[in-house]
Amino acid sequence: MATAKFDRKDIVEKLKQLFWENGYHASSMQQVVEATGLKPGSLYNSFGNKDVLYRDALENYTNTHITLIKKTIDSAPTVLEGICLLLDDYINQSGSKTYRGCFLIKTLFEMKNQDKQDLYNIAASGIEKVEGVLRAYLTEEFGEELGRVRASSVMLHMNGIRVYSYRTNVIEKMRLGVIEGLPWLPWDKY
Repeated sequence: MATAKFDRKDIVEKLKQLFWENGYHASSMQQVVEATGLKPGSLYNSFGNKDVLYRDALENYTNTHITLIKKTIDSAPTVLEGICLLLDDYINQSGSKTYRGCFLIKTLFEMKNQDKQDLYNIAASGIEKVEGVLRAYLTEEFGEELGRVRASSVMLHMNGIRVYSYRTNVIEKMRLGVIEGLPWLPWDKY
């Protein structure tokens, strides 16, 4: 039996980029084949159907995003400064012409009233995992109850940035809105 001669992580990364750009429904299997460079038989034998491919892309996105959050917060002088850096980075990214928003949120919007509840649930779980990471950091700073509330507040602002960035000329407006909405963060250092 022949073994697959490709890097699975590389293929999942390519799938993530394709699905993140186009969404589930607008990505044809022909586009999947073109993006990965694999033949249809190899894709199906190694990964399964389109739903499995999309799930793998969502999970890759979630894990990559969580790694970035932890790296940003852990490398900052304090947790709160790390969250400021993270939010400021999201705002700055939103001004890029190639900015695509959050893959998880895009999936929730696309799958909300569709027949792909399992993919909707995976995206929702990814968002809950991200919030869990923030909650863990903020609970250390503020205790359980306030840490949970503040993690929710950061998530609302973080995801608001990603949705509100429909125009590239709102960066300063977003920055002022985030500063106003999260006054307990040390914005004076930025």
